[in-house]
Amino acid sequence: MVSRATTVNQALNDAVSLREPQKIHEAMRYSLLAGGKRVRPVLCLAACELVGGSEAMAMPAACAIEMIHTMSLIHDDLPCMDNDDLRRGMPTNHKVFGEDVAVLAGDALLAFAFEHMAVDTAKAGVPPARIVRALGELSKAIGAEGLVAGQVVDIASEVVLGAILGGGSDDEVERLRKFARCIGLLFQVVDDILDVTKSSEELGKTAGKDLVADKVTYPKLLGLEKSREFADELNKDAQAQLAAFDPDKAAPLVSLANYIAYRQN
Repeated sequence: MVSRATTVNQALNDAVSLREPQKIHEAMRYSLLAGGKRVRPVLCLAACELVGGSEAMAMPAACAIEMIHTMSLIHDDLPCMDNDDLRRGMPTNHKVFGEDVAVLAGDALLAFAFEHMAVDTAKAGVPPARIVRALGELSKAIGAEGLVAGQVVDIASEVVLGAILGGGSDDEVERLRKFARCIGLLFQVVDDILDVTKSSEELGKTAGKDLVADKVTYPKLLGLEKSREFADELNKDAQAQLAAFDPDKAAPLVSLANYIAYRQN
């Protein structure tokens, strides 16, 4: 996980270099390179390799996913949305660069994500039909029914992108979609549990925010104990989808599912 995250960070650093317009690129890099677990891009790479592809085939898509995820965080933190001052233990983008630049930096990351994925995936020798299918999948995941409808970038889309670009069969792609839906929901359940059981210092973001905002969360709906049981169930269901694959190749995804289930921040 750590070595893959390092590779992704290097690829992101190379992709979004400091160029004109300077201020926008500074703001893009500020949030994009602010750390984070890089779970999404690592899932994309692992899914690609699981179906027989290489890291190079999926790296531009992995970076694109992280650019779009970062855009959603920048925009979510704005005063007109969640109005948050802290993200990943640092001041939020608009607190450092102003609201106008934060909006534009998010827009630029979104546009560049698609450009980078289209252009650089082709350089890795992936057939055009796979690239077009993957771009369609990603567009749908962040459109009016996905990200814009208030979801985080659906983890299912990341894994599916990797599987498509790596040349997975329809059956393999669908198994990985189900796996990803389970761990996507698992991520949210664990997030909700951590929000009520950890401090802001431990989380690196404002804790207890869901309670203050009176949000519907899993602990509120089910109670803490039942939420923990649901998380265990989701982890088991996710791993059951991997049973049909080579266990050695599936090992990184099994580990990632466990990492999401047992993370502490």
